[in-house]
Amino acid sequence: MISASEALERLKRGNRRFVDDRGGRGSLNSQERRSEVADSQEPFAIILGCSDSRVPAELVFDQGLGDLFVIRVAGNIVAPSQVGSVEFAADRFGTRLVVVLGHTRCGAIQATIEELGRPSVDQSRNLRSIVNRVRPSVETLLETELRHDPEALAHAAVKANVLSSVDHLRNGSEVLEQLIRNQGLRVVGAEYSLETGVVDFFED
Repeated sequence: MISASEALERLKRGNRRFVDDRGGRGSLNSQERRSEVADSQEPFAIILGCSDSRVPAELVFDQGLGDLFVIRVAGNIVAPSQVGSVEFAADRFGTRLVVVLGHTRCGAIQATIEELGRPSVDQSRNLRSIVNRVRPSVETLLETELRHDPEALAHAAVKANVLSSVDHLRNGSEVLEQLIRNQGLRVVGAEYSLETGVVDFFED
């Protein structure tokens, strides 16, 4: 088991390789590696990210088989099943870093902004459940001057939504709260730029 700080540095180094196009994914996914992880896994980080096809965590952080425990859901929201998945990995595998990974131009964020401006009668109940989890972060921003700048609003909403999910994981699960308090679990937020490939971590 590696510490949260070491895991975070490993992700940062991997992202730099990805941005610089120096990835080593081939060796990380070889037959030898498949054999190594067939019977057990020791992921060094848990990534709760968006389902967007342009943000695959293993590629963004230049990691291979068995390195990351990845949970993907539109809008990187935190619902009970996501909390349970994080609890499972942190408790079962001893993983000490959780990263909530949002990204620029997030469709779930945009859908929420549009829904708040013009409620849709055609939106499915399931999609609405995602929008409703993003809604509190966006509603707060709509009370500021950002409401006059759609691009700045969307950018701020991505970060606010990530931090909301981070707070939920830190304070919405007795299991995770105990691991944070007693065993060094760390939950941080991050934003991936579709334009540059760079991941910006919100470590505080």
